[in-house]
Amino acid sequence: MNTLFSPITLDGLKLANRIVIPPMDQYSADEGCPTHWHAMHYGHLAVSGAGLLIVEATAVEPEGRISPGDLGLWSEEHEELHSRMLDAISTFSSIPVALQLGHAGRKGSTNRPWEGRAPLGPHNGGWSVCAPSALPFDAASPMPTALDATDIDLLVSSFVTAAKRALRAGYKAIELHAAHGYLLHEFLSPLSNKRDDEYGGSLENRMRFPLSVFSEVRKALPKSMPVGMRVSGTDFTPGGWDVAECAILAQKLEKAGAAFIHVSGGGLSPDQQISLAPGYQVHLAQAIKQAVTSLPVIAVGLITEPELASGIIVSGQADMVAVGRAMLYDPRWPWHAAATLGASIADAPKQYLRCQPHKLKSLFV
Repeated sequence: MNTLFSPITLDGLKLANRIVIPPMDQYSADEGCPTHWHAMHYGHLAVSGAGLLIVEATAVEPEGRISPGDLGLWSEEHEELHSRMLDAISTFSSIPVALQLGHAGRKGSTNRPWEGRAPLGPHNGGWSVCAPSALPFDAASPMPTALDATDIDLLVSSFVTAAKRALRAGYKAIELHAAHGYLLHEFLSPLSNKRDDEYGGSLENRMRFPLSVFSEVRKALPKSMPVGMRVSGTDFTPGGWDVAECAILAQKLEKAGAAFIHVSGGGLSPDQQISLAPGYQVHLAQAIKQAVTSLPVIAVGLITEPELASGIIVSGQADMVAVGRAMLYDPRWPWHAAATLGASIADAPKQYLRCQPHKLKSLFV
């Protein structure tokens, strides 16, 4: 068996293979509610043959959305509609579906990408944004309100409440979003966190809020429901959050009972300098894997070819690979990867079995 297609277990949750579909925002919700687009989109990806599907960043409060089109999970209505979507998916696919919970922080209240991403004000559907410190993302962004200790406690509670809703709705795992310049990442980075209280300054203080969110969410859910975190391994900016600090965070998460860590990069500063190339962030995942004992690590970042994905696993750089944009382009990427690598996948819709009769006999088990 090719190692990419070998099973892995996350806190008791069994995945058929090491291919992860990462969260990719659709900006198509209605006041935070999943729509027909989400049912179609995630239903489509659920029959891809991947081992794990993670639903896009879902806000724990209305002000935590990136755009008005972001998913939310702060009400009973949201919970019910997420549950209906998952029921539909599970009718036709056995893939475990996880949910990414997050808060946009100072990068919230913006237009959709295809509408320019411009900040929105109260006059055109926007809202006030918050952050660790009163520092805007860039010159065009609004000044955020610096959170006080009471605000932080309330946000921890919001994450816990949303995680409980996710459990009741039927999600099988939770990923906490501490990457890409959103609120939890903003607390981690010295570029965005200039606080002088117990939540700022030293690395220990900057990690306090994200680790508190993790700890309280972990305690609120049964052990059978894995909880992990997505992180940016670096800000790609001098003086910012870096992989050495991220490795310490990973060690803390491992001790606290994390089921996995998903290592991405960047997103915090408009001054970031990134040289894009296939697998350009894999070295970050490798550094984190070397820093932990047994915490499963997911690598991500322009992993588009089966040989690259397989090599990452075989070489021990990471335990799983996340295939994002390539999966949008080719929603049967795992099928094609299995065919290329001489492997097989465990699940496929019977309705599709006649699409390539000469290949499918060996492709599916």
